[in-house]
Amino acid sequence: MTLAELYRDPIYDGATDPTVVIDDGTWWMFYTQRRATHPDPGPGVAWVHGSRIGVARSADGVAWDHAGTLEPQPDGSLRRDAAGPASIVDRTHWAPEVISDGVGWRMYLTEIEGIPDRWPGYARHIVEYRSADLREWHREGALELDSDRVIDAAVAKVADGRWRLWYKDEAADSVTKVAVSDDLAQWRSDGTAIAGRAHEGPFVFELSGWWWMIVDEWRGMAVHRSRDGVAWERQGDADTVILGAGEVPGPGFGHHGAAVRHGDDLWFYFFGHPAAAYVPDVDAETVDDRRCAVYRVLLRVVGDVLVTSER
Repeated sequence: MTLAELYRDPIYDGATDPTVVIDDGTWWMFYTQRRATHPDPGPGVAWVHGSRIGVARSADGVAWDHAGTLEPQPDGSLRRDAAGPASIVDRTHWAPEVISDGVGWRMYLTEIEGIPDRWPGYARHIVEYRSADLREWHREGALELDSDRVIDAAVAKVADGRWRLWYKDEAADSVTKVAVSDDLAQWRSDGTAIAGRAHEGPFVFELSGWWWMIVDEWRGMAVHRSRDGVAWERQGDADTVILGAGEVPGPGFGHHGAAVRHGDDLWFYFFGHPAAAYVPDVDAETVDDRRCAVYRVLLRVVGDVLVTSER
């Protein structure tokens, strides 16, 4: 596939973890605004932290315009501000999951206090917000999940009529845990959904009689399928992935994304590093290694197998 870049963040060129919803004909993208090109983000991995949630809008899901960032307010709420973030920030927001509950909008956001310069040692929580207009978000509070090292929420109502929230639990070797709720108000732990190889960024959707979960294994995306959205089996063997090396622009892989339905089509938005592959040694990393772009592919099911295409 020859995928075109759909979006680059104009502030810091670090658009990651995109999720897209459609409201009254307008497409809205919410994403982690990594500070890839910040002139002085701090040491170590501080550039991955200190991020706001960026917002972009589109009339067709292809041509996108930056619409600002969700800025924290004194009362704990978030409000979209076209001016974007201040150069100095005091907290980290990651990986927004935005859903419609049939009445309004809910966002499940990963929050980290401060701006860590290393991966371990910092609590991470998933916090619920609610909105009537996708612009102003009222903070409901952090969810009580299996640990205080939880990120990357995905939420859907599955075949049994219950809501489920899947998330990465870094305290459990970075597998996907799940919580269940009858009303989106009270959640209880329902164990591990996907074990095995470490991964992150789950996203769950229904297509062609199956429930599907796509997760980011940092070498491409693993696909799992289920008849009920509860019990999962991996597509292919332990090494089978989609959007791996050679399937996306640049020498890297596809990373953390989400799907949106438009008519009969289901589009999966994800991010990649177009200029260079991931470099584990942060001392050797350049600004170009950090830059990110958003892409999309069409998802289809062929013979009970999830496949991707440009159209």
